[in-house]
Amino acid sequence: MILFLRHFFYICYMTKLYAIILAGGKGVRMNNIIPKQFLPLHGRPVLMHTIEKFASIPNLGINIIVVLPKDQKEQWDNLCKKHDFNIPHSIVEGGSERFYSVKNALETIKDNALVAIHDGVRPLVSEDLIIRSYKAAQETGSSVPATTITESIRKRKTNRSLAVSRDKYFIVQTPQTFSSDLIKTAYQQRYTDDFTDDATVYESMGHIITLIKGEEQNIKITSKIDLIIAEALLK
Repeated sequence: MILFLRHFFYICYMTKLYAIILAGGKGVRMNNIIPKQFLPLHGRPVLMHTIEKFASIPNLGINIIVVLPKDQKEQWDNLCKKHDFNIPHSIVEGGSERFYSVKNALETIKDNALVAIHDGVRPLVSEDLIIRSYKAAQETGSSVPATTITESIRKRKTNRSLAVSRDKYFIVQTPQTFSSDLIKTAYQQRYTDDFTDDATVYESMGHIITLIKGEEQNIKITSKIDLIIAEALLK
C-alpha cells in the first residue's frame, strides 16, 4: 500500500488533477423548492460535503470545478458566506443537459491532465475510491466505479417480462475519471439521448471503459430516503 501511494503521489506531481463536480439538480423528485445539492446534510449543504471529499486528500492538489446553473450561483455564494466555506473552487455555468455542463467544464481544463467527473449529490465518496479512480485512469485512460446487483432483475419486453442474469450487469457510479485529452475529444461529438453519462460519451469514440470496484455507501441523493441514509452514515 505504501509503495502504491508513493507511486501515485509521483504521478500526481507530474500530472495535473481536476475534479468536475456537477451540481445542476432541482429537487423535483423530493418535491422541494431547494435544489437537492443545497439541501442540508449534517448541518451543511450536500454539495459542501462533496467538495470537501476531493479537497481533503493530502498531497494531491486537486483543482475543483463546480458546475452550477446560472440562476443558482448567487444562492451558492450566499451559502458559502453563511457556512464560512472557503475551499478554493471555480464555477462554470451549466448547460441544458448534463452533456453540455460537462463540456463547458472541460473547456477550462488543460491537456495532459486527469479529470474526475462526479455527481455533486454523492457526498459519501471515499478518499480510497477517488485515489483508485485517478490511478486507473492514469494507467488505462478511463476509470468507472461500479457495484454488483444483489437483487433479481427482469427485462420488460412488449407485454411481458423476462428474467435476466444479474451477474452480467453493474450499477455505475461516479467519479468517472479520464485522460483529459481523450475525454475532451469525446465531448466534441454531437449530443444524442444515448449519452447517459461520461462513460457512454467516451465509449462512443471506440474507447474501452475500465471498471473498478465501487462502494455501496457512495449513494446518489435523489430522494428523501437517500438523504436520511446519508445523514445516518455521516453520523
